[in-house]
Amino acid sequence: MTIPILYQDDALLIVDKPAELLTVPGRGVDKQDCLINRIKLDEPNARIVHRLDMSTSGIVIIAKHHQAQAAMGQLFERREIHKKYTAVVSGELKALQGEVNLPLISDWPNRPKQKIDYEVGKAAQTHYEVIKHDQKENITRITLTPITGRTHQLRVHMLALGHPILGDNLYAPDAIRDKSERLLLHACAISFIHPLDSTPVNINAAAPF
Repeated sequence: MTIPILYQDDALLIVDKPAELLTVPGRGVDKQDCLINRIKLDEPNARIVHRLDMSTSGIVIIAKHHQAQAAMGQLFERREIHKKYTAVVSGELKALQGEVNLPLISDWPNRPKQKIDYEVGKAAQTHYEVIKHDQKENITRITLTPITGRTHQLRVHMLALGHPILGDNLYAPDAIRDKSERLLLHACAISFIHPLDSTPVNINAAAPF
Protein backbone atom coordinates (compact mmCIF):
# COMPACT_ATOMS: atom_id res chain seq x y z
CA MET A 1 0.00 0.00 0.00
CA THR A 2 1.71 3.17 -1.22
CA ILE A 3 1.52 6.29 0.94
CA PRO A 4 1.10 9.29 -1.41
CA ILE A 5 3.30 12.26 -0.46
CA LEU A 6 1.51 15.59 -0.92
CA TYR A 7 4.22 17.96 0.37
CA GLN A 8 7.62 17.86 2.01
CA ASP A 9 10.45 20.13 3.07
CA ASP A 10 13.26 19.88 5.63
CA ALA A 11 10.80 20.00 8.53
CA LEU A 12 7.50 18.50 7.40
CA LEU A 13 6.07 15.63 5.42
CA ILE A 14 2.38 15.73 4.50
CA VAL A 15 0.80 12.52 3.23
CA ASP A 16 -2.54 11.06 2.16
CA LYS A 17 -3.33 8.22 4.60
CA PRO A 18 -5.36 5.32 3.18
CA ALA A 19 -8.51 4.21 4.95
CA GLU A 20 -8.17 1.31 7.43
CA LEU A 21 -4.54 2.10 8.23
CA LEU A 22 -3.73 3.07 11.81
CA THR A 23 -1.93 6.39 12.23
CA VAL A 24 0.17 5.10 15.14
CA PRO A 25 0.77 1.59 16.52
CA GLY A 26 -1.89 -0.05 18.64
CA ARG A 27 -1.56 -2.72 21.29
CA GLY A 28 -0.45 -6.12 20.06
CA VAL A 29 1.79 -7.46 17.34
CA ASP A 30 -1.05 -7.32 14.80
CA LYS A 31 -1.39 -3.54 15.21
CA GLN A 32 2.19 -2.49 14.51
CA ASP A 33 1.63 -1.84 10.81
CA CYS A 34 0.68 1.83 10.74
CA LEU A 35 1.33 5.11 8.97
CA ILE A 36 4.15 6.37 11.18
CA ASN A 37 6.03 3.05 11.11
CA ARG A 38 5.87 2.98 7.32
CA ILE A 39 7.10 6.57 7.12
CA LYS A 40 9.97 5.78 9.48
CA LEU A 41 11.38 3.29 6.99
CA ASP A 42 12.54 6.31 4.97
CA GLU A 43 12.44 9.00 7.69
CA PRO A 44 13.73 7.39 10.92
CA ASN A 45 13.21 10.59 12.96
CA ALA A 46 9.60 11.10 11.80
CA ARG A 47 7.14 12.13 14.51
CA ILE A 48 3.35 12.28 14.53
CA VAL A 49 1.78 15.74 14.78
CA HIS A 50 -1.90 14.68 14.77
CA ARG A 51 -3.98 11.61 13.99
CA LEU A 52 -6.86 10.40 11.87
CA ASP A 53 -9.16 7.54 12.85
CA MET A 54 -8.10 4.27 11.28
CA SER A 55 -11.19 4.23 9.05
CA THR A 56 -10.78 7.86 7.93
CA SER A 57 -8.55 8.58 4.95
CA GLY A 58 -6.79 11.78 4.01
CA ILE A 59 -4.23 14.38 4.95
CA VAL A 60 -1.85 13.79 7.86
CA ILE A 61 1.10 16.01 8.84
CA ILE A 62 4.33 14.30 9.91
CA ALA A 63 7.20 16.22 11.56
CA LYS A 64 10.74 15.30 10.53
CA HIS A 65 12.31 16.37 13.83
CA HIS A 66 11.43 17.49 17.35
CA GLN A 67 11.52 21.24 16.65
CA ALA A 68 8.99 20.86 13.84
CA GLN A 69 6.77 18.62 15.97
CA ALA A 70 6.74 21.12 18.83
CA ALA A 71 6.07 24.07 16.52
CA MET A 72 3.19 22.32 14.76
CA GLY A 73 1.77 21.24 18.11
CA GLN A 74 1.58 24.89 19.12
CA LEU A 75 -0.32 25.72 15.94
CA PHE A 76 -2.86 23.02 16.75
CA GLU A 77 -3.22 24.27 20.32
CA ARG A 78 -3.89 27.80 19.05
CA ARG A 79 -6.31 26.45 16.42
CA GLU A 80 -4.24 27.99 13.65
CA ILE A 81 -4.43 24.89 11.47
CA HIS A 82 -7.58 24.75 9.34
CA LYS A 83 -8.90 21.41 8.14
CA LYS A 84 -11.76 20.33 5.89
CA TYR A 85 -13.27 16.92 5.33
CA THR A 86 -15.48 15.41 2.65
CA ALA A 87 -18.20 13.04 3.81
CA VAL A 88 -21.26 11.27 2.47
CA VAL A 89 -24.14 11.05 4.92
CA SER A 90 -27.49 9.33 4.97
CA GLY A 91 -30.62 11.30 4.08
CA GLU A 92 -31.12 14.79 2.71
CA LEU A 93 -29.68 17.61 4.79
CA LYS A 94 -32.32 20.34 4.51
CA ALA A 95 -30.10 23.25 5.57
CA LEU A 96 -27.41 23.93 2.99
CA GLN A 97 -25.02 24.90 5.77
CA GLY A 98 -24.97 25.11 9.54
CA GLU A 99 -23.10 24.39 12.75
CA VAL A 100 -23.27 21.68 15.38
CA ASN A 101 -22.31 22.64 18.94
CA LEU A 102 -22.57 19.53 21.10
CA PRO A 103 -20.09 18.64 23.90
CA LEU A 104 -18.41 15.23 23.70
CA ILE A 105 -16.86 12.78 26.12
CA SER A 106 -15.70 9.18 26.01
CA ASP A 107 -18.52 6.63 26.33
CA TRP A 108 -16.36 4.62 28.68
CA PRO A 109 -18.42 1.38 28.93
CA ASN A 110 -18.65 1.35 25.11
CA ARG A 111 -15.17 2.63 24.22
CA PRO A 112 -13.85 3.64 21.76
CA LYS A 113 -17.21 5.30 21.23
CA GLN A 114 -17.80 8.93 22.20
CA LYS A 115 -21.09 10.45 23.35
CA ILE A 116 -22.77 13.79 23.85
CA ASP A 117 -22.73 14.93 27.49
CA TYR A 118 -23.94 18.41 28.43
CA GLU A 119 -22.63 18.20 32.01
CA VAL A 120 -19.03 17.03 31.68
CA GLY A 121 -18.45 16.85 27.91
CA LYS A 122 -15.78 19.00 26.27
CA ALA A 123 -16.91 21.72 23.87
CA ALA A 124 -17.08 20.51 20.27
CA GLN A 125 -18.06 22.54 17.22
CA THR A 126 -18.44 21.50 13.59
CA HIS A 127 -19.47 23.53 10.53
CA TYR A 128 -21.11 21.69 7.63
CA GLU A 129 -21.96 22.67 4.07
CA VAL A 130 -23.87 20.67 1.48
CA ILE A 131 -22.07 19.87 -1.77
CA LYS A 132 -24.77 17.81 -3.46
CA HIS A 133 -27.97 15.92 -2.72
CA ASP A 134 -28.63 12.54 -4.31
CA GLN A 135 -32.37 12.01 -3.95
CA LYS A 136 -32.31 8.64 -5.70
CA GLU A 137 -29.84 7.18 -3.21
CA ASN A 138 -31.14 9.35 -0.33
CA ILE A 139 -27.67 10.58 0.55
CA THR A 140 -25.90 13.96 0.80
CA ARG A 141 -22.30 14.82 0.01
CA ILE A 142 -20.98 17.47 2.40
CA THR A 143 -17.92 19.41 3.50
CA LEU A 144 -17.18 19.33 7.23
CA THR A 145 -15.01 21.89 8.98
CA PRO A 146 -14.12 20.98 12.57
CA ILE A 147 -13.56 24.04 14.76
CA THR A 148 -12.45 21.80 17.62
CA GLY A 149 -10.72 18.43 17.29
CA ARG A 150 -12.43 15.93 19.57
CA THR A 151 -12.22 12.19 19.00
CA HIS A 152 -14.91 11.00 16.54
CA GLN A 153 -16.33 14.55 16.55
CA LEU A 154 -17.53 14.56 12.95
CA ARG A 155 -19.04 11.09 13.19
CA VAL A 156 -20.97 11.81 16.38
CA HIS A 157 -22.11 15.27 15.28
CA MET A 158 -23.53 13.92 12.01
CA LEU A 159 -25.25 11.13 13.91
CA ALA A 160 -26.75 13.74 16.25
CA LEU A 161 -28.19 15.59 13.26
CA GLY A 162 -29.86 12.38 12.16
CA HIS A 163 -27.51 11.94 9.19
CA PRO A 164 -24.87 9.31 10.06
CA ILE A 165 -21.90 8.87 7.75
CA LEU A 166 -22.15 5.94 5.36
CA GLY A 167 -19.93 2.98 6.24
CA ASP A 168 -19.58 4.03 9.90
CA ASN A 169 -19.23 0.77 11.81
CA LEU A 170 -19.36 2.48 15.21
CA TYR A 171 -22.28 4.87 15.01
CA ALA A 172 -24.43 4.22 11.94
CA PRO A 173 -27.40 1.83 11.96
CA ASP A 174 -26.63 -1.40 10.10
CA ALA A 175 -28.49 -0.43 6.92
CA ILE A 176 -26.53 2.84 6.62
CA ARG A 177 -23.23 1.23 7.59
CA ASP A 178 -23.72 -1.38 4.88
CA LYS A 179 -24.23 1.20 2.13
CA SER A 180 -20.45 1.49 1.84
CA GLU A 181 -17.54 -0.90 2.31
CA ARG A 182 -15.57 1.90 4.01
CA LEU A 183 -16.26 4.95 6.14
CA LEU A 184 -17.04 7.78 3.69
CA LEU A 185 -15.00 10.40 5.54
CA HIS A 186 -11.84 11.93 4.08
CA ALA A 187 -9.56 14.75 5.27
CA CYS A 188 -9.45 16.69 2.01
CA ALA A 189 -7.76 20.01 2.83
CA ILE A 190 -5.41 21.56 5.36
CA SER A 191 -3.88 25.03 5.57
CA PHE A 192 -1.55 26.84 7.96
CA ILE A 193 1.36 29.23 8.13
CA HIS A 194 4.59 27.25 8.26
CA PRO A 195 5.91 27.77 11.81
CA LEU A 196 9.58 27.71 10.80
CA ASP A 197 9.67 29.91 7.69
CA SER A 198 6.30 31.72 7.84
CA THR A 199 5.21 30.64 4.35
CA PRO A 200 1.57 29.68 3.72
CA VAL A 201 0.95 25.96 3.21
CA ASN A 202 -2.26 24.87 1.50
CA ILE A 203 -2.70 21.16 0.76
CA ASN A 204 -5.61 19.42 -0.94
CA ALA A 205 -6.35 15.74 -1.51
CA ALA A 206 -9.56 14.80 -3.31
CA ALA A 207 -11.73 12.15 -1.68
CA PRO A 208 -11.37 8.70 -3.31
CA PHE A 209 -15.15 8.18 -3.19
